[in-house]
Amino acid sequence: MSELSIIESTPSPVTVASLSQDLIRLGVQEGDVLLVHSSLSSMGWVCGGAHAVILALQEVLGPSGTLIMPAHSGQISDPAAWENPPVPKGWMEEIYAHMPAFDPGITPTLGMGAIAELFRTIPGTLRSSHPQVSFSARGPLAKGITEDHPLTPQFGTASPLGKLVAYNAKILLLGIGFDSCTILHLAEALHPAMPRKEMGAAIMEEGQRIWKWFEDYDYDSDDFAQLGADYEAAGGEVANGKVANADCKLLSANPAVAFAFEWLSKHRFSES
Repeated sequence: MSELSIIESTPSPVTVASLSQDLIRLGVQEGDVLLVHSSLSSMGWVCGGAHAVILALQEVLGPSGTLIMPAHSGQISDPAAWENPPVPKGWMEEIYAHMPAFDPGITPTLGMGAIAELFRTIPGTLRSSHPQVSFSARGPLAKGITEDHPLTPQFGTASPLGKLVAYNAKILLLGIGFDSCTILHLAEALHPAMPRKEMGAAIMEEGQRIWKWFEDYDYDSDDFAQLGADYEAAGGEVANGKVANADCKLLSANPAVAFAFEWLSKHRFSES
């Protein structure tokens, strides 16, 4: 969508002040621990773009709140699994040998959107150390949430997602659906029926760049949209509303993960 068409689809300029009002109306509160998945393009024409959205989130959360965003870098992964697009098999060994190692200060996000990418670059923002599924955070709990992110299981109880449940965090889907709701991966990591797979990433280990192979769960978000719809239909506490032009959902992490665990048992692993 061109900028002109975005302007034409926006009734009035979206500002930090209007965004803050919309966030409060949706249920975001001062002092919240808030994981945000976002789509800037869904919001209409924002005066200040991604910067304005981050300012509004921080304004509503206040100094006692903690803001978290995904900083995933899926490009540092096994090229044999790349599909969009794939690369020739003859390139594999060269990629294993030369892919730059994950660097939390430099490695860009992939597919996380403009808001999350800008957020990770703000001075003082902390980022967890996982080469593929890191999270960025600012606020009083940022250090505890981002430190010691294990290589595997990447979405387990010791990961930032597990810590968010411990802090009774909220999840804001800002123009994004349940298919991108990463907290649901924690339910997968907790489930005994989850299959496992080999993964790989370029990392620094003992001061040397290496390609590291490891085993983790075979995470799959393909059914998360249905999972989320069923959660809402079952009376799950999900606040729906608009932030600017974006359709949004606000939910608490803990009950969503508990529901997801039982849902996976019934719908994905019923024959396991």
